[in-house]
Amino acid sequence: MEKIILIVEDDAGIQMILRDALTSQGYQVTTADDGMKGLQLAKELKPALIILDVMLPLMGGFEVCKNIRKEGIVSPILMLTVKDEELDKVLGLELGADDYVTKPFSLKELTARIKALLRRVEDYQEEMSVCRFSDVELDFQKYESRKAGQDLGLSPLELKILRLMITRKGKVITRDEFLDAIWGVDNLIVSHRTVDSHIAHIRKKVEENPSDPKHILSVHSIGYKFVDE
Repeated sequence: MEKIILIVEDDAGIQMILRDALTSQGYQVTTADDGMKGLQLAKELKPALIILDVMLPLMGGFEVCKNIRKEGIVSPILMLTVKDEELDKVLGLELGADDYVTKPFSLKELTARIKALLRRVEDYQEEMSVCRFSDVELDFQKYESRKAGQDLGLSPLELKILRLMITRKGKVITRDEFLDAIWGVDNLIVSHRTVDSHIAHIRKKVEENPSDPKHILSVHSIGYKFVDE
């Protein structure tokens, strides 16, 4: 079955180049030229991957990204931006994006990023099945997360962070170790601040009282650890 890739890009030229390149590689491609259409298609299609431009009419890319994650859609998001500023890239990642490419970009780089994201999803699905703690249930194959039977809407990136912590239960994971394991050793953009932000978002979804967590604990000046007692 062909993987569906959703391209949300208002530049017709870039949209056509991306569509033709990805179609030739065997992907099924659907496009949208504004943020509202993109969000609607993301809800309807639940694509294997979303390519999302930052600057869009009707609804900007950051807002689309935030709403996609609010809807519980776990498709990997690759953001396109003309801005070469760390703040914009970090904001996108904090809102739930999985990676970014700065315009102008090469098709070789873009397709490599897409394959890496899709491979990450496949590897992730193979490595773990189901984990339960307290009233939380995480299904790592189906990308589902529930608390007391209710959908938590954890993103693939958040689930990957939790999987790392759970597999090293009781052990402290430094922020640098998070960066290497989740974003790769060649990462130059994602910072300790982004790690802290993702941990905070996960706590809000998983913990009964995020300000007094029982499972995702901080280790002062070092990092975090997962406990299940």
